[in-house]
Amino acid sequence: MNAAKTSETGSRSSPRGRIDKRQAILDAAFRVFARDGYGQSCVREIADEARVAKPTVYNHLGDKETLFHEALQAAVGRTVDRSLAALDKLRGSEGDLRATLEEVGHLLLQNHCCAESQALRRLLNAEAARFPDLLNEIQSAGAQRIQNALADRLARLALAKRLNIADPEQASEQFLALLTGPMELRSRLGTRQVPDTELRSVAGAARDTFLLAYAPQGEAD
Repeated sequence: MNAAKTSETGSRSSPRGRIDKRQAILDAAFRVFARDGYGQSCVREIADEARVAKPTVYNHLGDKETLFHEALQAAVGRTVDRSLAALDKLRGSEGDLRATLEEVGHLLLQNHCCAESQALRRLLNAEAARFPDLLNEIQSAGAQRIQNALADRLARLALAKRLNIADPEQASEQFLALLTGPMELRSRLGTRQVPDTELRSVAGAARDTFLLAYAPQGEAD
């Protein structure tokens, strides 16, 4: 019995091994789908990428469509976790709000422009017609969750009189639009890596525009 088969056999006796192998398959599936697209990908390629036998993929995740759903859900979970970690910096009502908004904006842009996030958007755009329910699920678990979390942070800052906001949901939508709106052109639809200096510049401009609209009177500068 070769080493790969020994490893697979050993993992069956361990719940941790099954979880790790499932994650390895999902990671491999996302890489293959991102590289080749859904239509041109096959379970054999994914098994090879994950370094497992083809039946192992079926045993863990079933067919190709299920693989696609699960791989994208896992990817969006990782991107959301990174964005939520960035938004945690807005939890407090003290400190330099201008600097914090710029830092948060910069972190959100780094996540938005990372290779995984760009691949996820390309896949969703390409396969939205084929999997409309998946698109709705991803939007609810991804962009909508981030917007809701930002709205919560902004509402708390408004209660602390740090911002003058009547509609936190609208304000969160606008701040995110100020950040991500310029990226389509600057990244040439995701085909160009935007330098970090540009990301910082966009984050600063978004912060300034946002505060012109929502800072308490006399505090926009």
